[in-house]
Amino acid sequence: MLEVGRIAKAHGIKGEVLVDLLTDRVERVAVGSVLSTKSGQELVVTFSSSHLGKWIVRFEGVGTRTEAEALHGLVLFAEPIDDPDALFVHDLIGSTVVADGVVIGTVASVEANPASDLLVLDNGKLIPVRFVVDRSAGRLTVDLPEGLLDL
Repeated sequence: MLEVGRIAKAHGIKGEVLVDLLTDRVERVAVGSVLSTKSGQELVVTFSSSHLGKWIVRFEGVGTRTEAEALHGLVLFAEPIDDPDALFVHDLIGSTVVADGVVIGTVASVEANPASDLLVLDNGKLIPVRFVVDRSAGRLTVDLPEGLLDL
């Protein structure tokens, strides 16, 4: 299960909550989506609407502000989405990074960055994810601008 969001607070009087999504996959809060909590509770989305960078969400069985307030702070989880074109952090960690046929390191972590997430290699080098051109079984091929690794 992947962490996809967090319930920030109750919103209104009809059981809605504000959800901070930790993903750009807005289908996580689409009507009918099932989100889970750490305790295993399943929450089925019955309504969602974008609101000032967050999502107003109503869950099945939550109809009052008091019930919504009880959800405050819960971390929301969901199954990984099967998307062959998507790059998921958990799939990138440990991958070998290759540029011009030469191994330049292994992905140790991924650092969020407003311009482009960064692959943090085991040797300390940083590679913007936008330069990844091919991904196959534990290997990332990157097309880097000249001089990037010289910094």
